[in-house]
Amino acid sequence: MNILVDENMPYVIPLFSDMGEVIPFNGRSLTSAQVHDADVLLVRSITNVNAELLAGNHRLKFVGSATIGTDHVDLAYLAKHNIPFSNAPGCNATAVGEFAFIAMLELAQRVNSPLKGKVVGIVGAGNTGTATAKCLQAYGIKVLLNDPIKAAEGDSRSFVSLDTIMAQADIISLHVPITRTGEHKTKHLFDEARLSALKQNTWLINCCRGDVIDNQALIKVKQKRADLKLVLDVWEGEPKPLPELVALAEFATPHIAGYSLEGKARGTFMLYQKLCQLLNLPADKNLLDLLPTFNIKEVEFMTAPNEKALLQLARFVYDLRDDDQIFRNTFLNQNGFDTMRKNHLHRREFSALALAYNNLSDVDWLSNLGFSGVGK
Repeated sequence: MNILVDENMPYVIPLFSDMGEVIPFNGRSLTSAQVHDADVLLVRSITNVNAELLAGNHRLKFVGSATIGTDHVDLAYLAKHNIPFSNAPGCNATAVGEFAFIAMLELAQRVNSPLKGKVVGIVGAGNTGTATAKCLQAYGIKVLLNDPIKAAEGDSRSFVSLDTIMAQADIISLHVPITRTGEHKTKHLFDEARLSALKQNTWLINCCRGDVIDNQALIKVKQKRADLKLVLDVWEGEPKPLPELVALAEFATPHIAGYSLEGKARGTFMLYQKLCQLLNLPADKNLLDLLPTFNIKEVEFMTAPNEKALLQLARFVYDLRDDDQIFRNTFLNQNGFDTMRKNHLHRREFSALALAYNNLSDVDWLSNLGFSGVGK
């Protein structure tokens, strides 16, 4: 069995090599000729799986995407040709939530304005938006949720309008899928008019899709308003973001908010489980066995951490400043954007770090944030 896998998808050898030959490919340049003899195709969000790519293949048994979104996959074509498909919803939700939370902590320190006490508006209350809210609420931050689709579906959480978030939130974090038409269109949801209407000193964070913000308009507005602070992980025109916009962001990264080792492992593992189910094979591998031992065994502290100490703990797990600097130094290089994504293998989640303390109360919030081993 020929198993084609995106070269940036980790842990495919230990998970899939028993089932057939694992053949890596470049996700941006995959051709129909490469796919011609594939039995299994495993992709990430940068590969468009459509009729043009698959037309010459008559043996495909399964297509999997190790991502939450499916806008890069022609689901109707797969259904018409009876090709089973699975994605990995929620696989990197924790990673994105922690990335957004860490970015807020970093930005708070950089501009000398504490995160504690601010109001955060989350636009899009799906897996990643919910994970971001979980971190913020664990830390005691007031969160406003906006998601008209979830609200219409009867989600029991409390939702507000986007106008309310614009008026009340100090920080706006975007977590919507890209939708290009219809009532709830998200392409250029933040156009020039909405960007111009952001209240004074707003922090805007985008960890979903670059097209949700009109990037040209953002440059125009930001050049007039130094009070706006930007954290951008996604960009229009990826893998070639506008250099002028990179320069205007406080923190800039190449679409890696979900790129924790745990998140990547979950995505690959979920596809492994689905393929085993389709082939009636036992799923006898273990997710935890894939992950390397974390380089810090345990952190012990004597007093409950304040915001500065919390940021230090977060940096033990992931230091956003490093990726920001690497990105700025390399994104203009040939394939710089994708090379950094491919080589991004160091980031862990809060759960990798065990905490210990003596005779302290009121630190359950550290456990709720995701750190492991809280207590002693």
